[in-house]
Amino acid sequence: MFTVVTGGSGSGKSAFAENLVVKEKDGRRIYIATMFPYDQESDKRIERHRRMRRGKNFETVECYTGLKNLEIPRESCVLLECMSNLVANEMFMENGAGEYTVEAVCEGIQNLRRNCAHLCVVTNEIFSEAATYEGDTRRYQEYLGQINRRMVEMADQAVEVVYGIPLWFKKGRDEERRAD
Repeated sequence: MFTVVTGGSGSGKSAFAENLVVKEKDGRRIYIATMFPYDQESDKRIERHRRMRRGKNFETVECYTGLKNLEIPRESCVLLECMSNLVANEMFMENGAGEYTVEAVCEGIQNLRRNCAHLCVVTNEIFSEAATYEGDTRRYQEYLGQINRRMVEMADQAVEVVYGIPLWFKKGRDEERRAD
């Protein structure tokens, strides 16, 4: 099973995705953390997410780049949080994929899909704002958009969380009832 969960900042997408994975009864729970702790603000966000996961039996694996090389236990339930950070890391970190970010990240997703029982990826919905960007920010949006589209094509389920409410775009009502 492959689920893509998207939503805006503060939408409740992380909690929703965690609950989906926690409902899986079989397999080890692996949380792939992609936020690189580069300042105090990122440290605070990382700590908030750790508190959210506390008591849910997740094993945390930090992966800032090179998702395609990550080995995970077979038949595990994997939550990757979050694609937006991973894309930025691949684009801008010294050991990242740079201009090959889309291909590298999609290979990583395929690798995870082959090896786990349930993959749930959280990504951000950053495309609704009216502002226009140029340069690296525009390229980041293009890469993230391409990756999000490819993931949803591969996914069994796709859901956007808005104000804590799941809006299913792929798979729909049966899954919505189970997620409640």
